[in-house]
Amino acid sequence: MVDLAQFLVGGLAAGTLYGLVALGIVLLYRSSRVLNFAHGDVATLGAFLAFTLLVGLNWPFAPSVVASLIGTAAAGALFYFVVLRPVKEATLLGRIVVTLGLALTLSGANTLAFGADTKVFPFPLSDIRVYRLSGVVISQLSLGLSAAGVILMALLYLLVQRTRIGLAMRAVSQDLVAAQALGIPSRRIFALTWALAGALAAAAGILAAPVTLLTPFMMLDPFLKGFAAAVLGGMDSMPGAVLGGWLLGVMESLFAGYISVKFKTTLAFLIIILTLMVRPEGLLGREFHRRV
Repeated sequence: MVDLAQFLVGGLAAGTLYGLVALGIVLLYRSSRVLNFAHGDVATLGAFLAFTLLVGLNWPFAPSVVASLIGTAAAGALFYFVVLRPVKEATLLGRIVVTLGLALTLSGANTLAFGADTKVFPFPLSDIRVYRLSGVVISQLSLGLSAAGVILMALLYLLVQRTRIGLAMRAVSQDLVAAQALGIPSRRIFALTWALAGALAAAAGILAAPVTLLTPFMMLDPFLKGFAAAVLGGMDSMPGAVLGGWLLGVMESLFAGYISVKFKTTLAFLIIILTLMVRPEGLLGREFHRRV
């Protein structure tokens, strides 16, 4: 029982990161039906920005993180205005290819600007100090990262569900023409959505960096897991993204603990295939109907 509880705790901690990544993917998909394949590279950029401010300029931790979130949010909004909006008449596949181009560009830029060597991200919490509860061990770092992830999820939910901006975002995602007829500035809302997704990506990158270490490709695995979590929970459901992240994290942990660590990564792809076969809209997603 202790082993099972340990696996569950570890899985929920990893699942919080997956859910945070999935939220950024779902946020953009809900608004524009575009899968942003550059989300992981934006997260890496945010982590490198924070690292540069922390180590290169000796900024305190909190201002470095805030500046990184603002910087990546601005980059997300800029990408929408400069690149994505001019190709708004392109096909859905064309817009997805644009995000792939952004991913390759950011990956190369991150490598060129920050180097390909592995760096240790300075974090105020320790991975050595641990807490024990009924035989279950959790490190201070894992506990802090999980708490930060849950807080960010709750803040995003409150923003989308309890504010006028969130109401406008939901209106634009549900019926763009009707929202524009009511006077909602759709371009600003889309830009804000991309900015929020950029900030979420940066937060995920900063939370992942102390665990994965800082490299230009550190978010490849978390991005794939976040994408799997979004498919599992439902691409148009924010609660589904969180639920999918936690379920995927727990399943991965149990699979690694009782079956095989080597094939743990393939579990995410298996989940994507099974979900699309059995319930394409995801656990909490709604079936999408196109009017013809």
